[in-house]
Amino acid sequence: MNNTRIALLGLGTMGSGMARQLLHKGFLLTVFNRNEEKAPLLAAEGARVAASPREAAVDAAVIISMVADDNASRSVWFGEDGALAAASQGVVCIECSTVTVEWVRELAQAVKSKNCEFLDAPVTGSKVQAASGELNFLVGGELATLEKVRPVLEAMSRSIVPLGPIGSGALVKLINNFICGVQVVALAEGIAMIERSGLDRDKAVQVLANGAPGSPLVKALSTRMTTPDYTPNFRLSLMAKDLTYAIQEANKLSLDLTTGQTALESFQAGIADGKGDKDIAAVIERLRDSISQASSGH
Repeated sequence: MNNTRIALLGLGTMGSGMARQLLHKGFLLTVFNRNEEKAPLLAAEGARVAASPREAAVDAAVIISMVADDNASRSVWFGEDGALAAASQGVVCIECSTVTVEWVRELAQAVKSKNCEFLDAPVTGSKVQAASGELNFLVGGELATLEKVRPVLEAMSRSIVPLGPIGSGALVKLINNFICGVQVVALAEGIAMIERSGLDRDKAVQVLANGAPGSPLVKALSTRMTTPDYTPNFRLSLMAKDLTYAIQEANKLSLDLTTGQTALESFQAGIADGKGDKDIAAVIERLRDSISQASSGH
């Protein structure tokens, strides 16, 4: 597979790290990104830079998309300049973005109509895992298709989990991020409570991080919230998008994600406060602002 050309569409926080792993593992790589400023850095490391998704896909055997949402995914796959317009018969198309199940299934049908193969393979992990090749791929689709591209995914991951038919990866990813989003808001409220109470914050946060609530997410974000450091590992606005998608999918199953809705409102408030491009840890700042206002009599 190292002699096989891969097209990677999207060089954001995740895509850039994935691209570097593919290059470091010796794969031939063409990249496309709507914002061109990131492409020259990868060109210097050996990537070929395309002016459009279509151009990126011209001689690729595997096409990978890692973009922000349904709309961004539709734009890189469909249309005159979309990747599918240039995809040759038998190409494996992989959607790694966190998108809706409905869109994944629509995209899969479009890929099939081109006589190509499709996997939905979103990932868990964020900036650090993408940069170190330790992502976890959640895969929906045919096992035979997965085996064809396993070396490509292995170059970027520590695990690959087949979950069932197309759409399975997308749904598990949304459930995963729904639970993460709720955890983030609960942690923010807990730390705000500690700060308002006058407790020794460092000791109290260590109890949380090392006790039953201490998931890897809680441990990482408690440090970011208390430093504070909001350098984006996972943008706040993207968590709001993921929660919105998860709530929509749950509604189709006649289920109300009440905790998800509450968490979404907190992230939406963060976006309204201008923190959408910051790390999800910044959701705590609205609570600190309310404490500051209360103490000053506003």
